[in-house]
Amino acid sequence: MLFSHISDTHLGLVQYGSEEREQDVYDVFNQAIDTSIADKVDFVIFAGDIFHVPNPNGTAIIQMANGLKRLKQNNIDSFFILGEHDISRIRTTPIPYVYHNLEFSKYIGQGKPIEYKGILLAGFDKIRKTEIPQYEEKFAEIDKVAEKFSGHKILVLHQGITEFNKFAGEIQSTDLPKNFTYYAMGHLHDTEVKQFNHLNGPIAYPGSIELTTSEGIKETKKGFFEVDISDKEAKPKWIELGTRPQFSFKTKYEELSKTIDEISEKITGLAKKPMVEINIQGENVETDQIQAQIARLNSLVLRCFWRISTKKISDSSVFLDRPNIIDDEMFRLSIDALGSEQAASFAIKELLPVLASGEIKEASEIIIENFEKFKKEKKQ
Repeated sequence: MLFSHISDTHLGLVQYGSEEREQDVYDVFNQAIDTSIADKVDFVIFAGDIFHVPNPNGTAIIQMANGLKRLKQNNIDSFFILGEHDISRIRTTPIPYVYHNLEFSKYIGQGKPIEYKGILLAGFDKIRKTEIPQYEEKFAEIDKVAEKFSGHKILVLHQGITEFNKFAGEIQSTDLPKNFTYYAMGHLHDTEVKQFNHLNGPIAYPGSIELTTSEGIKETKKGFFEVDISDKEAKPKWIELGTRPQFSFKTKYEELSKTIDEISEKITGLAKKPMVEINIQGENVETDQIQAQIARLNSLVLRCFWRISTKKISDSSVFLDRPNIIDDEMFRLSIDALGSEQAASFAIKELLPVLASGEIKEASEIIIENFEKFKKEKKQ
């Protein structure tokens, strides 16, 4: 038996205000659906952050509906949970529920195990870090069910595991139910699989299907997992998707012309025009000269971003040596600035994504809710 594990599709993301980048996300999503159909998987799991915002545009909603419809037409069932990007803090019905109600896909995010084709499936929507203690009992309950079940047991979560990313980690692997044979994860955007002795199966992150704004511009691969559960052990196989190429270059101001030549040679002939970022280090630079050199790439790239970093700035900056995920560095700096991991988590992981999406009303609701919670804790 074979199933696809897809996560962090972020349908509706319009990166850098570019219609082409929005279409890129739809293209790789459809690649994942097409590949799953061609490989005759038995079912598909979507591990959260289906959409980029809780109130996605019509195109994003239709793209997801068409993907699920095509799976159904090929007798492939699918299951989903919700990530933080899917859940509105203003009390409204999440858009993905529509697919459940229309029987295009089955929602499994409330922690109630179901049996499907001899497999036990259980899932939880995104759990905020402050809510984790409330789920210890629920984890224990489904672990007892899994322990008694003889077939494969799959747990679907949209959480950061500390052993994978200490900044984005919300729970540790030891917090998880022990008796599942595969942990289908979402939330972290890099691909990684780890097996722990205290768990019966691997924890697997397929990562996002395309680079998102928070990840910056970098040369990387994106995709999803096809997981073989024909035998006792779950075996995830990486399936790469054809994403738009992205490159980040560093150069000295004096060597910019040579670097532009090298970049031109590298990107000429690519099937899709790439996204390019150039970090230029130097003193007394002339921006007119830089713009003239960058203009040589205009016909070869979709977008080209450049920035200047003087030695004084670069010695104390993260511009040139930034982490793989910008959010991690923002979170670390926020902890330093605010002196509180809890406050930094609220600002970076909850409030900032909503503000960045222009959801002012929802951001106000989040602030009010957090303030009421703060007052309640003060009284205790």
